[in-house]
Amino acid sequence: MNRSKIEWCDHTWNPITGCRHGCKYCYANHMVKRFAGDTRLNIMAKKDYRMEASHDGSEDVYVLDEPMLNETGKPLVYPFGFEPTFHRHRLNTLDKLKMGNNVFVGAMADIFGDWVPDEWIREVLEICLEKPQNNYLFLTKNPKRYIQYGVPTGYENMWYGTTITGKDDVDRILSMVMDAKTFVSIEPLHEMFWPGDLIAISSVVDWIIIGAETGRRKGRIVPNSDWVRDIVAEADCKGIPVFMKDSLIQIVGKENMRRDFPKQLQHKAVSKKMEKKLYDQCCSCKGRMKKSDMVTLLARSKRGEQPKQFGFMCKQCFKEFCNEKGLSIPALANFAGYVDSITFGPGEDEKDE
Repeated sequence: MNRSKIEWCDHTWNPITGCRHGCKYCYANHMVKRFAGDTRLNIMAKKDYRMEASHDGSEDVYVLDEPMLNETGKPLVYPFGFEPTFHRHRLNTLDKLKMGNNVFVGAMADIFGDWVPDEWIREVLEICLEKPQNNYLFLTKNPKRYIQYGVPTGYENMWYGTTITGKDDVDRILSMVMDAKTFVSIEPLHEMFWPGDLIAISSVVDWIIIGAETGRRKGRIVPNSDWVRDIVAEADCKGIPVFMKDSLIQIVGKENMRRDFPKQLQHKAVSKKMEKKLYDQCCSCKGRMKKSDMVTLLARSKRGEQPKQFGFMCKQCFKEFCNEKGLSIPALANFAGYVDSITFGPGEDEKDE
């Protein structure tokens, strides 16, 4: 689980890595080479991994039940390079996220590639459904697999996307799942789209991400600002939010950058465990809210005794309580004019009993 440098998500989660599409502009394939170590030696360490049959009958795929370590005892992130690998030991890493996040699942893979076993997909999706506080974003160049596998639909926090780079890829939109949140990543943008293509895209997706090719590849295509402008114009006509990646700043200008998120992806939920820790009920009106937004009620039986917390009261109820009892409301700068805690107990002039 990594804090993401990808602008449109909070974290990336890679229980599956590797891809067989063979895209010449792939950033992930280039990145893997820096962290793979000596793949030839890693493959020879057969006791450290297993092989399973691929879904499409191509070459077998790798399974790591435990991390593979290098000679210094540190885990190898991609021991088999960009070959499809199921890191089953990473399935519990979502437990580290206590607050809701936008999680890009499989940033270093195509989880729905034809070679990926159904069982791998099932295990990943089950973990996502068990932790509904997060929004999960899947991205594939093989969206027909969404339907073939039968991904869960009807969930606001499960987002299914596809990547397109030009007009020849627009047919992928026709394979997008229905009754689900969908998005398209037009990255890297390699050519202008015809009006009919843009209408087809905007009629299906709930969000559009646009980015240019990065890196120093020979023959790298730099998009024209008009190509971006056409996409944005069609999206605005349909009320679809658009997110432009930093790679477009030099192309469209900083003043024209868009960073729009769908409403659901702006929502930050919390796990049940964190909700219990961060929230409580006002003892007066019974409203439930963050503890940090309420007055903390403390009590002690005698002077010098450590006060004990016994409840919370919302600001409005606390104000009404003070007015009812004829008490002045203490003012603290960090609580918008109200005290953030109050202690009930003997006054300083009373003697200990």
